[in-house]
Amino acid sequence: MEGFLRRRDLPSICRQATKAEDEMLHLFANISTSATQSKGLILNTSNSLEAPIISQIRSLFPTTYAVGPLHALVESITSSSVSASLLSEDRSALIWLDAQPDHSVVYVSFGSLVQLTQEEFLEFWHGFVNSGHRFLWVVRPDLVAGGTSAAEMVESEERVRLVAWAPQEEVLRHRAVGCFITHSGWNSTVESAAAGVPMVCWPRAWDQLVNSRLVGEVWKVGLDMKDVCRREIVESMVRAVMEGKKAEEFRRVAAEMAAEIGRSVGEGGDSMFDFDRLVRDILSLSMCASIDAATAS
Repeated sequence: MEGFLRRRDLPSICRQATKAEDEMLHLFANISTSATQSKGLILNTSNSLEAPIISQIRSLFPTTYAVGPLHALVESITSSSVSASLLSEDRSALIWLDAQPDHSVVYVSFGSLVQLTQEEFLEFWHGFVNSGHRFLWVVRPDLVAGGTSAAEMVESEERVRLVAWAPQEEVLRHRAVGCFITHSGWNSTVESAAAGVPMVCWPRAWDQLVNSRLVGEVWKVGLDMKDVCRREIVESMVRAVMEGKKAEEFRRVAAEMAAEIGRSVGEGGDSMFDFDRLVRDILSLSMCASIDAATAS
């Protein structure tokens, strides 16, 4: 990853550390080292997403199962989607999307934990409105520190739909959605990639900072907006991913990535192969345990 990661793309524990003896750095180094003592590593990723990285991990720890994206694998196996949301979903968002033109809506969600300041919320709001596009924004009750008067702002804005939470996988697959503005949590990132939706990334911490760099620099299915929150930047990035030839290129590359992910979780795909291998290995461990128990008795 050293070929494309900058210092500011590293996880927040690295960015915040000021000395080699930093306690958090050592904690996570020890956690990573202890992982190699396990019988195997199960990763929510695939060769279609991270082939060089998976190859490097396997050179250090061969018993690695890349079985992701998990939501797509589940759909491939069961032929149905299963929501993993811990919050109540407002399905009226889908009804609103049904009334919008194809690729016309910017979907915005910063996940279940990220909080914005009042200033950040307003910068995003004005950037969205100034872009001239429709947008569906997930505004949790606790999204803005200190609360927000978002509902009052929306009353006069017909292009906006705010919901407290949305059925994200279905939203991302909807024909009306043309872009996803995300905090770059891994689940959101792979859900967008599997749906073929370009992204504008605004990461805050942890792996989000790495994920956003993957989106912008490696996969080239969107733009990385880390460390910036100004209305003119928000507007320009929304326009870049939604309008013109650059937007068409983002959609083309995103569609190709989605197709590759679909193949990886389908019959004969890399993720499906690793999943079958994982199941066989777990059954083998169980059988060995039963034999050992019978022998001991």
